[in-house]
Amino acid sequence: MKTRLILLFLAVTTAAFASKDHPVIGLSLDTLKEERWQHDRDTFTGAAEKLGASVVVQSANSDDTRQVRDIQSLISRGVDVLVIVPHNGAAMTRAVKSANEAGIPVIAYDRLILNCNIDCYLTFDNVKVGEAQASYAVSHLPKERKARIVRIYGAPTDNNAKMFKQGQDNILDPLIKAGQIEVVHEDWALDWKPENAKKIMNAAITKAGHNIDAVVVSNDGTAGGAIQALLEEGLAGKVLVTGQDADLAACQRILRGTQAMTVYKPLKNLATLAARVAVEIARGEKPAATSTLDNGAKKVPSIFEKVISVDKDNLMSTVVADGFHTAEELK
Repeated sequence: MKTRLILLFLAVTTAAFASKDHPVIGLSLDTLKEERWQHDRDTFTGAAEKLGASVVVQSANSDDTRQVRDIQSLISRGVDVLVIVPHNGAAMTRAVKSANEAGIPVIAYDRLILNCNIDCYLTFDNVKVGEAQASYAVSHLPKERKARIVRIYGAPTDNNAKMFKQGQDNILDPLIKAGQIEVVHEDWALDWKPENAKKIMNAAITKAGHNIDAVVVSNDGTAGGAIQALLEEGLAGKVLVTGQDADLAACQRILRGTQAMTVYKPLKNLATLAARVAVEIARGEKPAATSTLDNGAKKVPSIFEKVISVDKDNLMSTVVADGFHTAEELK
């Protein structure tokens, strides 16, 4: 009874505070353990506040049950719109249906939520991310013999991880079928954890030995795990490793030569766009979507931001020039 009274109080006070001029946005994040999501949170919150909105942030620490509870709490508070970065795009379906029943619009941010009625999907072109990773690796593989690669995918619960793989497949599959590339080992890194990627890389080395030309890794966190395994075998810097997110540690590794590239996703652009779209939807406006994507229940209005392939040659002119990291931080 006491819990119900507290939730009722929160709903009444939030609703009283909210208005079209000052909407309240609920931001439900999968995790804040990764540097990338801290950037998203800070930029989104700052941009929303400049537009006259307030943001209530929840982080689930990669726990589906906790994230569902977080969203239920935001619904109970009476937020005007929900922006969700799902840990598992399928597991959040029930939470979105609760938001639908409460009449609260839902935006899927960076990761698609499946089989439910969401109002908008904002992300980078995730297939292009995978294509950029694979294209970079292919352009640096030996041409005089069959190249040997390892593939480390992301979390199997993350729809984006499957899209990254799809993009990689677009580039790699024809070369694999032509006998120019051999995949000596591949696996999915549960929850995007670096320690899981390290285990996969250790297994690859045990299986294939040191004769590995490249490791196509789907993000910088897992790239760090793979590189740790390579370091222990004296292979770091000798084997090409890809990544994604332009994390500070990854950019430092690129300058040191232990990681070859990352895919830079201008998070400031996406987070600022998401804040603007959230405020527009909260005020009853319809955002100008540029595409649609089928989530199993509907063709969701979608907006895709562009991505940039970054290595040591253009790191300063992209990541540093945008203010994502400073030159001092990279030393």
